[in-house]
Amino acid sequence: MAGFKIHNHQQAHFITFAVVDWIDVFTRPAYKQVIIESLRYCQREKGLRIHGWCLMTNHIHLVVSSKESCNLSDILRDFKKYTAKAILRDLESNNKESRRRWMLWMFKKAGSQNSNNKVYQFWRQDNRPMEITSNTFFHQKMEYIHYNPVKEGFCFAPADYPYSSALWYERREGLLEMDEVLI
Repeated sequence: MAGFKIHNHQQAHFITFAVVDWIDVFTRPAYKQVIIESLRYCQREKGLRIHGWCLMTNHIHLVVSSKESCNLSDILRDFKKYTAKAILRDLESNNKESRRRWMLWMFKKAGSQNSNNKVYQFWRQDNRPMEITSNTFFHQKMEYIHYNPVKEGFCFAPADYPYSSALWYERREGLLEMDEVLI
């Protein structure tokens, strides 16, 4: 998979992180909040530049790069590690989660099939980052991620969905600030 590695960390990349077995974890506000807060932290403290994003029930689409002298691969690795641990820790202790046992069983099953894990695996490993090398490709990916919630029937217009960057590009509002400097 050498073609799917990040080589130019300051160049924008389209990347999708999916939960193992496409488990709908992000139907719960608390788990959505873990993702939002972690992305904010990575922006503030680690040099992550977010150009576009959309959080769905079981995956997140990102168009991201890193600031000069920051390693995008390291930032994304840390983001995935932190969010997985935080959500799994909550699942282990939260008796209010109706799917708790099943979800932990699924994450444990996935973890047992991967020698890199100690117990659980939360995120799939097939991220396949794609370097954005043209404005055409950028606009194609942004339209794809912003219309994802519309296609799924969560809203009628992209800017109506709060867990994406569509509102930012329409009114400069939203849960996360975007870095529009791109290509």
